[in-house]
Amino acid sequence: MASATIPSTAFDFLEKLRRYNDRNWFTANKTHYQQQATYITAFADSLLKALNKHDVIETPSGAKSLYRIYRDVRFSKDKTPFSTYWGGRFKRAGKQRRGGYYYHLEPGDKSFVLCGFWGPSTPDLKLIREDIAFDPSPFRKIVNHRKFVSNFGQLQGEQLKTSPKGYDPTHAAIDLLRYKQFLVMRRFTDKEVLSGNFLQLADQAFQGMRPFLDYMSELLSVDANGFPDRP
Repeated sequence: MASATIPSTAFDFLEKLRRYNDRNWFTANKTHYQQQATYITAFADSLLKALNKHDVIETPSGAKSLYRIYRDVRFSKDKTPFSTYWGGRFKRAGKQRRGGYYYHLEPGDKSFVLCGFWGPSTPDLKLIREDIAFDPSPFRKIVNHRKFVSNFGQLQGEQLKTSPKGYDPTHAAIDLLRYKQFLVMRRFTDKEVLSGNFLQLADQAFQGMRPFLDYMSELLSVDANGFPDRP
């Protein structure tokens, strides 16, 4: 389907934007940007439709998932005004479905899809660590599963250099307890992204992330004593 395919022109535009990342160039080429954005939006619509066949997504449309290309440079050392990738996020619906799905499309074999918890709140991080400390085997079973490793490699995310406060540095699961972020990522080459079956590849990756999301959703829907935290 044409609507599910990302054309090479979408990456060509980003390559030029990387080279001429200023407002004058963008203004002169805004019509070109808008045309390429319609292709990405159509792809995101198709991906949303595929996701809703095996999950429940709150994000209403592909357009609503897409991040703005205009960067917020107020607190960044990098003052270039525009992002040089296409990216967006789908939020799972309902309080019991935690986490979401993210897509990042960037030339130079830098594309990926991702799910997880980029900046878990202090209460959420406490619940995750307490559960792992009590019994790491359910989580290890997920991240060490053959399909998980073949699709995603290993768990991604920032880690503490030392053990978190209150945890024994010799704990058998200290490698997991050091995580501050919990991310699952599948990378793609430009050839894969621009192929006719990238929609299927991205959706298959998202489906493969579900055991991780289901584990986290169940864990983060109870309090530290294992009782439901929300009605």
